[in-house]
Amino acid sequence: MTSPEDNKIPDQVPVSDPKPHDTIRSVINKVESKMDQSSGKAGLDEIRDGLKKKQKERIINAAFSKYQQNEELKPYQAELIKLQQHLERVSKKLIILFDGRDASGKGGTIRRVTRYMNEKRYRVEVPGRPSQRQRTELHMKRYIERFPVNGEIVLFDRSWYNRALVEPVMGFCTDKQYREFLDTVNTYENNFISDGKTILLKLYFSVSKEEQNHRFHRRMHDPLRQWKLSEVDLQAQELWDEFTKKKFKLLKRTDSAEAPWHIIRSDSKHSARLETMKLILSSVPYRGRSRTLDFDLNTEVVISGKHELKIMEKQRRKHGRFIG
Repeated sequence: MTSPEDNKIPDQVPVSDPKPHDTIRSVINKVESKMDQSSGKAGLDEIRDGLKKKQKERIINAAFSKYQQNEELKPYQAELIKLQQHLERVSKKLIILFDGRDASGKGGTIRRVTRYMNEKRYRVEVPGRPSQRQRTELHMKRYIERFPVNGEIVLFDRSWYNRALVEPVMGFCTDKQYREFLDTVNTYENNFISDGKTILLKLYFSVSKEEQNHRFHRRMHDPLRQWKLSEVDLQAQELWDEFTKKKFKLLKRTDSAEAPWHIIRSDSKHSARLETMKLILSSVPYRGRSRTLDFDLNTEVVISGKHELKIMEKQRRKHGRFIG
């Protein structure tokens, strides 16, 4: 019989392959490229027979890494269910903002966070472009209308901070609208949380330029992912520096003591997902919290908004510009 300590998940389980799906795909593509496909695409048996010993080992290791990653998340996903039950019991509301560049891992993280939750007590909101009528209304109105009721969690896949990131860079708002948003957003957020019932968690997913480009390339060539490509995606690399300047101003103006930003380094999707779960679980005290799980955050993945500003200011002094 195992003890609770035997089931404890360490802070960082060694993962031999951070991108197992990419590894398996590249091995199989290499094998297929050497096959005669004049009579059609090779079948699984043909591919299996064509694999060399080292290729089989790479696939086995990649499959084990994927299994290991999924298993590492499960105890935290179980804790998220406890958190959800606690919020319902005490009639509190949780709003989580997932902001950041395109292809930074926001959607995938949201799917892992909510995978086992009670779907009746959470919502994922993806606001999209405002309608013609919404453009004539207060910017915050269409987001406030989607806020949670007591005992509910709402996760915004991009939030009202589009007005401080995508919209000004892409010309979707005026300079006046941009400035007004930065001038007023902290007051709005303070009003949201002043009722003592609403918890606001602001997450900014930060991906490197190289990794973003790799993910865009994958979207372009994968028919199952091409729908993810947007007008903004196609210009994101070219406008990288403009987005970075807006990110700096966003943190400078809207990182407050009442509603601070948390930066999630997301080049490693698995690490970003794991640390996001830990961060959410650490944001609200709840009954039944595991005493054996490690909730300590990896400070190389989760960084405070204030610390990120210092890093960016140091980059500007050294290189004459922001890096990312």
